Amino acid sequence: MLNIKREIYLKRLRPHYGNQLIKFITGQRRVGKSFLLRQVASEIRENFPDHQVLFIDKEQFEFDEIRDYRQLYQYVKDKASAGMNCVFIDEIQEITEFEKALRSLLNEGNFDIYCTGSNSALFSGNLATLLSGRQVSITVYSLSFNEFVEFHKLPCDQNSLGMYLKYGGLPYLMYLPKDDQIVFDYLKNINSTILFRDILSRYEIRDVAFLTNLIHFLADNTGSITVAKRIADFMKSQGESKTVNLILNYLQYLQDAYLLKFARRYDIQGKRIFEQGGKYYFQDHGLRNSIVGLKPGDSGKLVENLVHNHLVMLGYEVFVGVMKNLEIDFIAEKQGEKVYFQAALMLPDENVIQREFGNLLLIQDQYPKYVISMDTMNVMNSYEGIRHLSLMEFLMKEKF
Repeated sequence: MLNIKREIYLKRLRPHYGNQLIKFITGQRRVGKSFLLRQVASEIRENFPDHQVLFIDKEQFEFDEIRDYRQLYQYVKDKASAGMNCVFIDEIQEITEFEKALRSLLNEGNFDIYCTGSNSALFSGNLATLLSGRQVSITVYSLSFNEFVEFHKLPCDQNSLGMYLKYGGLPYLMYLPKDDQIVFDYLKNINSTILFRDILSRYEIRDVAFLTNLIHFLADNTGSITVAKRIADFMKSQGESKTVNLILNYLQYLQDAYLLKFARRYDIQGKRIFEQGGKYYFQDHGLRNSIVGLKPGDSGKLVENLVHNHLVMLGYEVFVGVMKNLEIDFIAEKQGEKVYFQAALMLPDENVIQREFGNLLLIQDQYPKYVISMDTMNVMNSYEGIRHLSLMEFLMKEKF
């Protein structure tokens, strides 16, 4: 597995090898952070043979005694050489107040530090203040379609795309038989781990049933405009009365654990971001499928989820576009440039074509615009300057 390079992330990390920044590799559990960390360590050993490599894996019993910043600092100092030391710490959130040890080591000048973590709340706020901006954070996502076919040694065809739509992109799936029962049992276990270790335990939540129902609601409504008040009203109709503020807190916990990603609404004409409402997408659609199953009407939701996730993985900030009473599925922004996308299941007739392309035609600027659908052949190469791509073509592109 170490022989398969996740180049999209390695390219972002390599410029920081050896510099005086702490490199944080963040993301959902089991998306391959540890795998990537070991790849970086391997490249460091190869390219900097005079550097000592120290690797601490908090999921291994060998390192169980390292539980707070004092123990972390002492362990590293005991093992360090007088030269440059490259320190790799996997799942650093398991170490209490780890940032104090990292700051001290960084200040000593001969430590190049790399860490992984599974909760975004740990890598902002107080940590950013304590480290005075001397850190860089790179989020790892589950496998892209290109990575999926490489990991699974599959051709780039519709069967592989169907498998990807169903199972998602967690890397360990490459070791499992492609049997629905086996795969979804594994994915359900990952969901349980995220729920109990990264949310319930961390935030001392006792109402397991409500959080489980909330996740189910979000999985069932993937790609729908969601506001906390709507969720509160629905839960109340199901006999569970919760305040809007409590629901907002729970939604943030789900985002901090990288289970969900929130796309805010953006008013295209007014050029402003709405304070309320947006869409929640699962960072791995396979986990979403393991929660609510695959129903006949869900294909459109999955296409939208995949388009969103691919854009995020490519480094775009993604918004849901609003223009009068119309919706533009996605506005993707990077380095001051925009790209607009409509995601559709199929383009079966002229009415659907007019709707999907017509919304984009109303946008009065010159930024690129695309319609993405599951059609296996291009319905048209372009329509008045708007390009059509099949979902597979879209997922194989690395820039727009």
